[in-house]
Amino acid sequence: MSNQVPEDGTLLPLMEEFYTIQGEGYHTGKAAYFIRLGGCDVGCHWCDVKESWDAELHPLTAADAIILNAMKYPAKTVVITGGEPLIYNLDYLTKGLQSVGVKTFIETSGAYPLSGFWDWICLSPKKFKAPRPDVIHAAGELKVIIFNKSDFAWAEEYASQLPANRKLYLQPEWSKASQMTPLIIDYVKENPKWEISLQTHKYLNIP
Repeated sequence: MSNQVPEDGTLLPLMEEFYTIQGEGYHTGKAAYFIRLGGCDVGCHWCDVKESWDAELHPLTAADAIILNAMKYPAKTVVITGGEPLIYNLDYLTKGLQSVGVKTFIETSGAYPLSGFWDWICLSPKKFKAPRPDVIHAAGELKVIIFNKSDFAWAEEYASQLPANRKLYLQPEWSKASQMTPLIIDYVKENPKWEISLQTHKYLNIP
């Protein structure tokens, strides 16, 4: 994490921001403005945005400017992702977005303390750095990436920690999709509390 990022969250290392269609999980198919922050030390070897890991590579950007950009688009929904966005204090950014009628969603590994004001929290835990209990209990959605067969049991460990009636998703890791998707289909048929999440944006060839 860059030590130049102010603790009040008024400046954040912005990697990219773009208007697109949410491709994964509970909100699949919905238009949303994506805000990708730089900085991550979780280190998933299959991460498809490894360029996000080093926060120093991404310019500190005023949260107020990010809010103004998000307001330009018809869908009043943002998805804040990374990197690992909870490295930073997101109170200022999310309060500002909500104050102008923009819904706030986050995708996080849950490895850092929960900050921000959220309409939806997608927890996607990683084996390399376990999620914190405060994020687990606040999540509306658990989305587990299935890279190998052992990940099913690991997914169940976290499903058992979530409050009742949360959305549970199993998603094949993209490079292993041909191998893992049939296993996920069979698993969901046997364990229907789970649903399948696909990276539909990759099938649709959109960001």
